[in-house]
Amino acid sequence: MNGPNPDLWPKAVARVPALEFRRVPVLTAVCWFALGEVIARNHPPTLILLIATTLLSLLTVAALRWSLRIAIVPLAALWMATGIWCSEIQSVPSTQHSLAAYTDGLSRQVRGRVVRVRELLTQQEDSDHDKEAGWWPEKEETDEAAAIGALSIDIQVDSIEEVTPDISRMVPETGGVRMNIIADKPTKSDATGTTNETPSLTIVGPLPKLKCGDIVEAPMRLKLAERYRDPGAWQYADYLLAQGIGAHASVRTSKVMVLGKADITPSTQTDPPAQWQCKVFTAQSWASGRVLGYVHSKANRRLPRMMRLSSDDAGMLNAMLFGDRAGLNKSQRIGFERTGSFHLFVVSGMHVGLLAGIVFWLARRLKLHEWLATLLTIGLTFGYAVLTGFGAPVQRALFMTVIFLLARLLSRDRNVLNALGAAALGVLVWSPAALFEASFQMTFLAIIAIGGIAVPLAERSFLPYAHAAKDIEDMWIDGTLPPRVAQFRLMLRLWSEAVVNLLGKWAEKLLPLSTRWSLWVLELALIGAVAEIVMVLPMAVYFHRATMFAVPTNMLSVPLVAVLAPTAVVTFCASLISPWAAMVPGAATALLLHGVTGIIGRVSAVHAADLRVPAPTIWIAMAAVMGWALCCWFVRRSRGWAWVAVVALPLIALAVLWPERALVSPDMMEVTAIDVGQGDSIFIVGPDGSTMLVDAGGPVGGVTEAAEATSRFDVGEEVVSPYLWSRRFRRLDTLVLSHAHSDHMGGMPAVMRNFRPRELWVSIDPNSDAYRALLSEAKTFGVVLRHFYAGDKVAWGGTQITVLAPESGYTNPREPVNNDSLVMRMQYGDASVLLEGDAEAPSERAMIANGRVATVTLLKVGHHGSRTSTTQEFLNAAAPRDAVVSVGKGNTFGHPRFEVIERIAEARTKLYRTDEFGLTTFLLGRDGRIREILDASNQ
Repeated sequence: MNGPNPDLWPKAVARVPALEFRRVPVLTAVCWFALGEVIARNHPPTLILLIATTLLSLLTVAALRWSLRIAIVPLAALWMATGIWCSEIQSVPSTQHSLAAYTDGLSRQVRGRVVRVRELLTQQEDSDHDKEAGWWPEKEETDEAAAIGALSIDIQVDSIEEVTPDISRMVPETGGVRMNIIADKPTKSDATGTTNETPSLTIVGPLPKLKCGDIVEAPMRLKLAERYRDPGAWQYADYLLAQGIGAHASVRTSKVMVLGKADITPSTQTDPPAQWQCKVFTAQSWASGRVLGYVHSKANRRLPRMMRLSSDDAGMLNAMLFGDRAGLNKSQRIGFERTGSFHLFVVSGMHVGLLAGIVFWLARRLKLHEWLATLLTIGLTFGYAVLTGFGAPVQRALFMTVIFLLARLLSRDRNVLNALGAAALGVLVWSPAALFEASFQMTFLAIIAIGGIAVPLAERSFLPYAHAAKDIEDMWIDGTLPPRVAQFRLMLRLWSEAVVNLLGKWAEKLLPLSTRWSLWVLELALIGAVAEIVMVLPMAVYFHRATMFAVPTNMLSVPLVAVLAPTAVVTFCASLISPWAAMVPGAATALLLHGVTGIIGRVSAVHAADLRVPAPTIWIAMAAVMGWALCCWFVRRSRGWAWVAVVALPLIALAVLWPERALVSPDMMEVTAIDVGQGDSIFIVGPDGSTMLVDAGGPVGGVTEAAEATSRFDVGEEVVSPYLWSRRFRRLDTLVLSHAHSDHMGGMPAVMRNFRPRELWVSIDPNSDAYRALLSEAKTFGVVLRHFYAGDKVAWGGTQITVLAPESGYTNPREPVNNDSLVMRMQYGDASVLLEGDAEAPSERAMIANGRVATVTLLKVGHHGSRTSTTQEFLNAAAPRDAVVSVGKGNTFGHPRFEVIERIAEARTKLYRTDEFGLTTFLLGRDGRIREILDASNQ
């Protein structure tokens, strides 16, 4: 039976227009435009010419048969060509190669203008890092910066000293340098102020007071940011280049000179964009400081605990309101990410869109004209974007919001998808590279999911009844509705009369209101479910996450955050007057914030809340996008096709998350040295496919580059895990900790959470809080803990493992040391590997004395090539054919030491270094043959 003709009911809200080209021409255009940008990015011009020829051939055939539809093909070709053209003419960000020429380790004068000022907080003292003394000045400076804090200054370089054997002179140069200014070397004094050998007080000089536009000059040893040459690894160098920074350095306060106006050269006089950006950062820091000021005020401290804001709370509020993530601690971040709610607490495109939506809705409720409401929304949204730091995602969100509102204002057919197409087209024309960035893709997909799939599904199912539940006493409306909806209004009136007879006149609107609100909640759940299903793809590709409880968590958190955000704004504004004036809204803010964090904390504690997954292959990703495009078309065809979309949506998500076979070399023992900088991480795949990770890298103490850059960097999360995911591994069989120094153990908690190993192998138990925390986490995840000592043997993955050190009677009740290292030999047929950890000469002598060291095929050099390891006697006994050393480029320890390199060369052993070759893989066969794959990240 055919359904009722919707033309007979002009107010029938159940009518969903079909998805036709004439209704969404701009959305169609932006799809072809984006395809052109993809072609320009990935294929040579010859293929572009071939595609153009093919399209022209199709045009010729179409002209002969379908003259009325001929325009579609040339329009597609035109938009693709436009996309290619925009990609080709886009300016490429500066790689600052000229500045890299001065990163040669020499101290040279650098002059430039300050464009950003930030304070670096002190770091908690870590007893679990390697205590070997560095031999470069930067080692001492970074250690002191960790203890007393530093000032991070970005300068726009004007000139730099050119040093030659004969002369030195200042030459013009451009680029950006991030300079960490460290207080002058502290002195020790007694109470009277006289220096003495028995110090009781440490005196640290003040850091300089610098502001935007100051011209500074200082001697610097410029360094390039370290790159991890592993698939998928987060790159600090790219992070800096995106901010216009090509090098970094550390400088003492006394070495920094602030120049006067007479010293200003024409090239340093003005750069309006940089100075404006600096003022934006200053405003952001000022706003964050005001929130912290209220937190530390007497008014806040006198409140009960649940109504009191803490420093951690201030970090969340500053991230949510102003985009300042420096105060977010690691545990908070992990909890938000595990539940898929991190977007609620950091300024992103979502916040810009929500603000614009709220302002526009309020303006329309105040009966403002549509064009005035649009202009007011754009103005207030722009002001908020500036206050948040005006980052790239916020800029794009603002741009898309402006174009969306203007397209909506100027278009007679208020089609959401067409307005979205106009906004996306504007962003891609302005910045073609945005197409390949996660923030743009996620924003675009989220709007498609909501406006293109979820809302039409609701309109075809229950939303007509939500609209019909309004003004049920007006029976004239019944005649304008479809019969089923009109019948629903009639039944609702009858039920309402029964409720009034039972409860009284006051309950007259109780049933209609509860019905409408229930259906609106159902719509919110549908929107959340569809959005999360579509977000499965970008979450898997960019974040390797499948958040199982994102929908219920967000349904509980979003309403609270919707109230929390304006309440926090009121608290901030009141704190500008007085902390006492902010006391009441501050208490309300604390209650709401603690409610949200309580919900998220409880959900994130569930192990199944966060499933880590490898990214799907490109073909599955493309099929998923095509499937969602078809779903947009299905929901607009008919009710039957809408049910097809309902079934297809979860199937597409399942296909994205479906496990794929890991990339391994059958019947070979694989040993891969992962490039983790100045640390160790060795990945081993047994001949039968079993997996083992020996150590997971980590910081070596002091202010590391990435820690200075962001509060979230974790080598296990950002370097080791992405490599394992690139190989399509989802779980590890065995996790091995050689010893409890941070450059071996630092990344292990993240790896344990992400890959849930079956067993954790350790040796002795030193006195280390971080080590005890690791064992506690292993127990939480149900990981079997096994201790090994010299002489132990175990069959693993088709190989035979023999433990060489430490001795069974060895203990260390103090802080971890290198000789705690678990040393293992792995035998596969005639091939063998010796993994030495950081074992030093005493441990090596013990292994030789007990006759445990024999000839091996591959040696993992001990202690990163330090002179305290790989003694001549040990090397003679092992006689390796190949050796690999895991070491950071330009490390402050001077690893690997030249005497060790010479010793290995004299033994005719081939040496492979991760600082030179990056991630390096060795494939060992049962017959003893070994094959090396250099810079395996590019294979």
